[in-house]
Amino acid sequence: EHIEYMSRLILEVCGGKAARVIDQVINLPERNQVKMRLARCNKVLGVDVSVEEVKQIFSDLEFEFEVDAENVFTVNAPSYRFDINIEEDLIEEVARVYGFERIPAREPVVQANIFPFPEVRRSPHMFRHLMAGMDYQEVVNYSFVDENWERNYQNNENPIRLLNPIFAQYAVMRTSLIGGLLKNISHNAKYRQNRVRVFELGRVFFDDPEVKASEKTVKGIDQPLHFAAASWGLAHPEQWGEKARQVDFFDLKNDLENLLGSQAEDLRFVAEEHPALHPGRSAAIYYREQKIGIIGEIHPQWLADLDLQTAPVVFEIDIKPLMDHDLVVYKEVSKQPVVIRDLAVWAPAELNYQEVLDALASIRQEGILRDITLFDVWRDQKSEQNERSLAMRFMFQDAKATLEDAQVEELMKRILNTLVEKLGLRLR
Repeated sequence: EHIEYMSRLILEVCGGKAARVIDQVINLPERNQVKMRLARCNKVLGVDVSVEEVKQIFSDLEFEFEVDAENVFTVNAPSYRFDINIEEDLIEEVARVYGFERIPAREPVVQANIFPFPEVRRSPHMFRHLMAGMDYQEVVNYSFVDENWERNYQNNENPIRLLNPIFAQYAVMRTSLIGGLLKNISHNAKYRQNRVRVFELGRVFFDDPEVKASEKTVKGIDQPLHFAAASWGLAHPEQWGEKARQVDFFDLKNDLENLLGSQAEDLRFVAEEHPALHPGRSAAIYYREQKIGIIGEIHPQWLADLDLQTAPVVFEIDIKPLMDHDLVVYKEVSKQPVVIRDLAVWAPAELNYQEVLDALASIRQEGILRDITLFDVWRDQKSEQNERSLAMRFMFQDAKATLEDAQVEELMKRILNTLVEKLGLRLR
């Protein structure tokens, strides 16, 4: 109606001829409602802003809003306010209109209580100190990473994306620490470093609808604390007394076991493939039957991207299951002599050495069999049998009495019978 009246006035005053009507509908983008808790607003600002003041501020800003009995504001911002997306954006508007100069500068008051740290609980920082003592350098990488890292190293096609990434290539949140460590190694290798050993303690981020919002958590986002290490280049610094060689899987496995100390007895390494790792040189790490991480050599297909000639080895673990540990029980050192016996058996080529240890677990618990060491693995290249020889050394010691030959021979018979019955091994 108003448009027609305006058109008639223009024709009467200015003359001319009216053209055809063009009716164009502009579909404005739909805006989601944003909620703001008054209690949260007051906590962030550090000053008590009343409900009436917030209502007045939103009205002055031409925000459509509703407020419920719990003083939670549900706001519909104007279509031109694209910067209003989350609760903090509304709190910022309240602070801006309320006046930053009216917000007092108060030092926070915290009730400081001194609690004794439980003896059975480990601090995550202990891992940092122990790793540094093994000649590793600590690094701190960004929590947001290249999307290709998530796709290549974690097979993650739907990572958590940032709304406003600082760089286009750092647009997603990490689910692993491995990508950052590999970048550190690649960077150092370009500067002709021949030995790089790095580790990181940091959080990773997963979608988890069961996570509730709290002071330390974000709704729907799980943020476990992970510990990862990577080693590349020479296994030891160059020196005249030791032949130079490249670091391998077992070097890093040894470092991990040294890191965990007595807890390493409860570790198990089970062959398992991982997108970032070599399919024949990778394993899952289990602690007391719970999977806590992975270890292995980086897959050859990623070496070109990293501009590396040899593959780094890495491990990554979730440290939460490792925080609690059993108290160390000290025992008197036995004064009795040690008896050593060797045993060589034929085993299927696919048999894992861990299965041998598991089969002998009941005998080890008796306390006389103190240690088992695998000191030789051999395969007859001429044989058509898909098997290999495992040579093991058994150390026996009684805490109170000297072992007699008959006792040791009886234990060796039990060990051999157990391996034959449970695993189908045969004496070499």
